[in-house]
Parts: sequence; structure tokens; C-alpha cells
Amino acid sequence: MEINPVSFFETSFVLENERCRLEPLEKRHYPLLLPIAMQKEIWEFTSVHVDKESDFLHYFNQALEERQQHQSYAFAIYDKKHNCYAGCSRYGSIAFAHKRLEIGWTWYLPSLQRSGINKAAKFLLLSFGFEKLGMNRIELKTSLTNIKSQGAILKIGAKKEGIFRRHMINENGQVRDTVFFSFIKEEWPEIKHSVFADLLQKTL
Repeated sequence: MEINPVSFFETSFVLENERCRLEPLEKRHYPLLLPIAMQKEIWEFTSVHVDKESDFLHYFNQALEERQQHQSYAFAIYDKKHNCYAGCSRYGSIAFAHKRLEIGWTWYLPSLQRSGINKAAKFLLLSFGFEKLGMNRIELKTSLTNIKSQGAILKIGAKKEGIFRRHMINENGQVRDTVFFSFIKEEWPEIKHSVFADLLQKTL
């Protein structure tokens, strides 16, 4: 059953499998995520600039406000294998009328990158997006210079669509070219049972 768009932003959805738990971002998560967010390498290729705690406080509060304004829906990611909070991700650019959204604003504790946490979290977000929210399209994007992120996106089965040249200006004033990727509902069942086969039997 698809979820009513009207009630989506007012509902607390906890997404969970054997590896991780995605909790709707709340004020209580701030002190838990702050030490992670202070790792400068996280923000090397992002459009936002987080260099000190006040930067992250603004970023964090903006995420909470965007949910209240029905613009995005952020999750804190808990790594059940390592018993710690691992990072954050978000549904954004949500267009229920067009059955489209974006998964992005994703960052992890550097020591947990390439540990499988990203794949487990993306599986939850993709499954929920297609199977509960009824999306036709889920997109991801990253900087043209972020080769590691592009590789991670391709690894989970997304299709590269192209490069938007001089697409945006980062908070530091740098002009960014952006690479777009997507999943569509017609392709999701095959991707789910091939790329994410190892997670299917472990989903709670």
C-alpha cells in the first residue's frame, strides 16, 4: 500500500534491516552526529561548507526545518554492526505529483566508508521509495570531481544519465559540474534481486 503524501512528512518512519537503522532526524541526534560531522574530509566534495560546529548547527537545523516545510525528510543512520551512529541521509527534491524524489545529503563516519553501511542504507531508502511511496524515479547526484561517490553510486545499480555542466555554486563560491544518476521503478525489481540479493533475507 502506498503512503499518503499528505501524511508523509508528519509520520515518523523507522527503516531497518540487519545492518542499520534509519531514524527520522530529531534534535536528540545533534550531539550524536556532531563528532562525525566535524571530520573535514566528509565535506570535501559537498555543496555545503561545514568547518566548525556553528556550520553544522545551521545545516542540522535546516534539515529539521525542511521537513516541517514539507521539502525534505532526513534520517540519522545507526550502524547496528558497530553499535554507533554512522551518519545521515535524506529524501529531497520530493515531487509526489510526478512520483519522483532524490536520495542525497549523505555522509558517513570516514572509518565506516566502504564497510557496507552505505549499501544497506540505500537498500532501505530505495525499497521504501519505490514500494511504499510509489515513486517512478529516484535520483542521485554528486560532484564531477567526487570519483569515489560516483563509483559507490554505480556499484549499487544506478544508471549514469549525464553531466550538468556548471550546474551549481557551492557555499564556498566554487562552480560545480554535477553528475546525475537514477533508478526507475521498472528496473528496480531486477536490481533489488541482483545487486541487493545479499540483503533481501536480512531485512527486518
